Amino acid sequence: MSVAFRRESDDEHLEPKFELPIPPGPNLVTVRGQAQIRARVTALEAVMQGLSDEDAIKATRRDLRYWRNRQATMQLMEDADGACVAFGSTVTFRLKGAERTVTIVGHDEADPAAGLLSFAAPLSRALMGAEPGDTLDFANASDAIVVSIHIAGRC
Repeated sequence: MSVAFRRESDDEHLEPKFELPIPPGPNLVTVRGQAQIRARVTALEAVMQGLSDEDAIKATRRDLRYWRNRQATMQLMEDADGACVAFGSTVTFRLKGAERTVTIVGHDEADPAAGLLSFAAPLSRALMGAEPGDTLDFANASDAIVVSIHIAGRC
């Protein structure tokens, strides 16, 4: 029988397991983000105690390595005067006639659908440093304007 038709085992055809990717750059967090990371580590440690399945243990260990790394490297950002858009700021702006509100947060806290944008997102980078009334050039729209800044951030 040809080697091409021989099946050694199912393990040969499984996808390789990789570590969870760490976002590049600093691990900036808000107070809320810091609490979320700590809670995730605590929850995974509790889950680990009750596991007996080897695959579940491996997956949980991988997740725990990621979150412990994020906990060890987090940098809590202090609030500033809020005069300009910065990390932690909640910003209301108008883009193409529609008004939106977003909060600029860390990578792990980001949830665009909930209005939480990572500080590394293109829109966040475009907003950083802007003051109320500033007009921004973003996404080929020259009418983007910062309406207000609600929460203090670092400038």
